[in-house]
Amino acid sequence: MSGIGAFLKRKDIEISLKRYGIDALGAMAQGLFCSLLIGTILNTLGSQTGVEIFSTVGGYANAMSGPAMAVAIGWALKCPPLVLFSLTAVGWASNELGGAGGPLAVLVVAIIAAELGKAVSKETPIDILVTPLVTIFAGVALAALIAPPIGSAANAVGEVIRLSTELQPFLMGIVVSALVGIALTLPISSAAICAALQLTGLAGGAAVAGCCANMVGFAVMSFRENRWGGLVSQGLGTSMLQMGNIVRNPKIWIPAIVTSMITGPIATCVFKLEMNGAPINSGMGTCGLCGPIGVWTGWLEPSSQALANGAAAIDPGWFDYLGLVLICFVLPAVICWALGLVCRRIGWIKEGDLKL
Repeated sequence: MSGIGAFLKRKDIEISLKRYGIDALGAMAQGLFCSLLIGTILNTLGSQTGVEIFSTVGGYANAMSGPAMAVAIGWALKCPPLVLFSLTAVGWASNELGGAGGPLAVLVVAIIAAELGKAVSKETPIDILVTPLVTIFAGVALAALIAPPIGSAANAVGEVIRLSTELQPFLMGIVVSALVGIALTLPISSAAICAALQLTGLAGGAAVAGCCANMVGFAVMSFRENRWGGLVSQGLGTSMLQMGNIVRNPKIWIPAIVTSMITGPIATCVFKLEMNGAPINSGMGTCGLCGPIGVWTGWLEPSSQALANGAAAIDPGWFDYLGLVLICFVLPAVICWALGLVCRRIGWIKEGDLKL
């Protein structure tokens, strides 16, 4: 066992929840952002403005989502160049064969292919042949074997969440909003989770509410400690910046979580806010305004995943825009600030607890 351990250490193969569940998952979300999400935005701009170049570039970006995810995962796993570049084929195959659950299939297959590639890298005199061959053959073969069932399973879970939210919008609005909001603040990727589960419709709207509750909530609640820099970095960046403070005092998370449990059912029951853009937007919140932009693109041009679930383009009215602004910005700011003030007065949050 010591020999195997030494070999894994030499190859920088670390079998751990952090490496796969945090580093790889977070990097995969960035790969999705730089391909599918940007492509969706460009496609919508193209369709709404009539400028063909937007749609052309957006189409190319969308087509590269599988390779982009796989290469991002490989980068997070510290793959050597030959392994990293070989993952493009693995990502393409996994995403295509995974169908609706393509992102989850890419995550699983790319991790295994990357680690196998790292294991043989520079172990033979013909590394230029062996490393790409092992990485690509193992990855594509594994994709053919497990990507379809992974995709089906992810699609089934996402469908259960979607249908449950439609049948029980109040209860599921609370549950989905709270859980996805928590995932966004934890050092994992809520965006990748939503993409893997293909979270659209009312469930996607609840997820957007939960993410915004955490990001805008923490940004406003901690304004006295962090001022404008903290407002921007948390409100347009990520509430994950508060994770160190949460570990020191978990009670500072209460206002944001409770806020998500309030805004979630308001989104599903009052405004019937649906996220029919790219599913990754459901887990982005106000990061780069991707959550609100995703809702808007879904109104005008639903994603293929949303269309498969019965979504249709709409002509949004003032009530739709009111709901979007209230759920994403106004209510999280007001409710979380007020709850934070209560927690400060009863001593659960002390001065400096939210300082970044």
